[in-house]
Amino acid sequence: MTPTPNVLRQHAEHAYAHELTALAQHDTHPRPPKWNLSPRAVVTYLMGGTLGDGTVITPKYVGDQRLMEVAVATLATDRALLLIGVPGTAKSWVSEHLAAAISGDSTLLVQGTAGTSEEAIRYGWNYARLLADGPSEAALVESPVMHAMREGKIARLEELTRVPSDVQDTLITVLSEKTLPVPELRTEVQATRGFNMIATANNRDKGVNELSSALKRRFNTVVLPTPATLDEEVSIVTQRVQQLGRALGLPDVPPAHEQVRRVITVFRELRGGATLDGKTTLKSPSGTLSTAEAISVMNQSLTLAAHFGDGTPTAHDLAASLTGAVIKDPAQDPVIWREYLETAMKKRAGWGDFYSACREVG
Repeated sequence: MTPTPNVLRQHAEHAYAHELTALAQHDTHPRPPKWNLSPRAVVTYLMGGTLGDGTVITPKYVGDQRLMEVAVATLATDRALLLIGVPGTAKSWVSEHLAAAISGDSTLLVQGTAGTSEEAIRYGWNYARLLADGPSEAALVESPVMHAMREGKIARLEELTRVPSDVQDTLITVLSEKTLPVPELRTEVQATRGFNMIATANNRDKGVNELSSALKRRFNTVVLPTPATLDEEVSIVTQRVQQLGRALGLPDVPPAHEQVRRVITVFRELRGGATLDGKTTLKSPSGTLSTAEAISVMNQSLTLAAHFGDGTPTAHDLAASLTGAVIKDPAQDPVIWREYLETAMKKRAGWGDFYSACREVG
């Protein structure tokens, strides 16, 4: 697929095309059939590094490299990959970059919802041609999964556990037999070498459907944890905020490390139910307060500063963005937030301006 200029967000294979090209040129390791890169090079693409010619590969995932090695190794076998984690642990991000690095195409995607039908995973029909000529190859409408099977690429299925259980089981034959029957044409589509699937799932949201034991056996599962340390999470948020700022055309400003650290500290304390020093117990609000939401808070703060300030986010910009992220339930969350301000934030040295701004917004 040709990249479209001026789109808000490029697909990974286009946004990082120069890195993928450089990796392919320097990749001397064995590549599985139809893979654009070797498993070792795919992990380098995900974790970052510097090539022999000085090309810098930016990290796409900040965390345990072994998890990425297991994920990539899985896709080189006949087992599909299931990425599980709470919301905001980069499941979709990792899935997209894996498909981009392996197949050069991250767009073969099925978005799982409660309304996802079998046709979205198997195939559909062009009903005008179906009525005119009856069932035929010309009337068949390929799903992303069927297309990936024909072309030997990676298919992606987002939010697998939101898909109804009977539709989930449509995948069993695809993943075990590597075939997709088309009984209307008395034929089948057999997967070519290079085909595999990456699914994502979380068990924190409502509307989750458990996977059948038969389907679970077709996947190797990799659990993506929340960032282990404050510094790790600060690094992730800082990197993504800078990338989003460039994509949105925001003015270049010095990295807001202190503001990011404040937001991540608040998120980690409210998520964990205690201050980072363990001295004060806290109540947790109804939201997940994920790393992805921290990125959104910082992005909004930078946008406020860019358009209504001098470009550098202030405590008031941060407070305005943060309060909306914490307070999701208007009944219980405001009480929890005010309690946090008085028992944790007010006592923290150097946070007086931030505390006052949050009180004012609240």
